[in-house]
Amino acid sequence: MKLRHAQPFVFQPQVLLQVLEQINEIGRTWRKQKLPLYLFLAMCFDVAIAPMVYAATNEQLSRTQAWALGLLGLVAVGLSVYLFFVMFVPEKF
Repeated sequence: MKLRHAQPFVFQPQVLLQVLEQINEIGRTWRKQKLPLYLFLAMCFDVAIAPMVYAATNEQLSRTQAWALGLLGLVAVGLSVYLFFVMFVPEKF
């Protein structure tokens, strides 16, 4: 049996141009819409918080409850920071 070497894959210029246009469109959309980015970052941060909550409760809470409690804590902290800025810099809002 003879081994054949695979041909290297070469991007067509049109495909590469379409990919770059899509990346540019995603970048423009994310600049306008911050909420999806903030939700993604909060959920990534909650991945680090949930195990700590789970460990602190001596496994009395389920993993889902620990995850929800961590997310609730993040929402409470975020809301308090937002209200702090609204109270002291009202002309911005």
